[in-house]
Amino acid sequence: MAGTNLLTLLDDITTLLDDIAAMSKVATKKTAGVLGDDLALNAQQVTGVAADRELPVVWAVAKGSLLNKALLVPAALMISVWMPWLITPLLIMGGLFLCFEGAEKVFAKFLPHEQEESDEQKSQQDLVKFEQQKIKGAVRTDFILSAEIIVITLGTVAGASLINQALVLCVIAILMTVGVYGLVAVIVKLDDAGVYLLNQSKLNANKFKEFLGKGLLATAPRLMQFLAFAGTVAMFLVGGGILTHGLEFLHHLQISFVNFSQELLGAIGQTLAPLLFDGISGMLAGLCIVLIHLGWQKTMKK
Repeated sequence: MAGTNLLTLLDDITTLLDDIAAMSKVATKKTAGVLGDDLALNAQQVTGVAADRELPVVWAVAKGSLLNKALLVPAALMISVWMPWLITPLLIMGGLFLCFEGAEKVFAKFLPHEQEESDEQKSQQDLVKFEQQKIKGAVRTDFILSAEIIVITLGTVAGASLINQALVLCVIAILMTVGVYGLVAVIVKLDDAGVYLLNQSKLNANKFKEFLGKGLLATAPRLMQFLAFAGTVAMFLVGGGILTHGLEFLHHLQISFVNFSQELLGAIGQTLAPLLFDGISGMLAGLCIVLIHLGWQKTMKK
């Protein structure tokens, strides 16, 4: 009897693990787009840190990301059970914040910006404080993207039992954190890898290592520049996408825009139109919030 009960328990556990693996696979596919945005944003957020402090900063942000998800997973489960109507308003607030941050970065290129001035003078200032500001900014942005990942995953497993939902959310949270910050760590250390290979090539007279090292040194700064640009674009795309899906009038406008683009450009228009609409929506929302923010700051100063 005891042996039969044990086999039944093991069979139930195996079935549960199979269900979790299948649901996790589906959820991973649906959150892959956000994962790309998350990677670009977080790689951008840790730029400007001293080379020997890059990995500690990435590790600090990764720990902050895990804490974010540790808070978001139970909160999402409780909201989905007791207050499902609250999910959309919270996501819209997060989307508006991402649009605001993206617009602020664009404004900083053309208008005087206190944060930019402090970045340029960081060699004369307290580097610990500078790193803390970078970490706080990265963790704050990660919170919004993590919330979107959690909500998308929750929607994927909505029909499952509560225990299955919780387990799938935990699996996705861990996989996304390890995947994103593992790649960020690799990206920010590409230049160090290039220097190491060049030094090794001088010792061993290895032409391949020399070629590879020079290639990494040439690629690393361009890759970081691209990720900085992609991170800002991702803020508008993700923020605009949240607004488009959360606000009914924007969703109807997007459908009309996609239909028009499909008639005009065919399959290409159908593919690009949603991204273009999300990006424009994000930029306009961010522009409005930045202008309101600047007006409020001037009013408070007066």
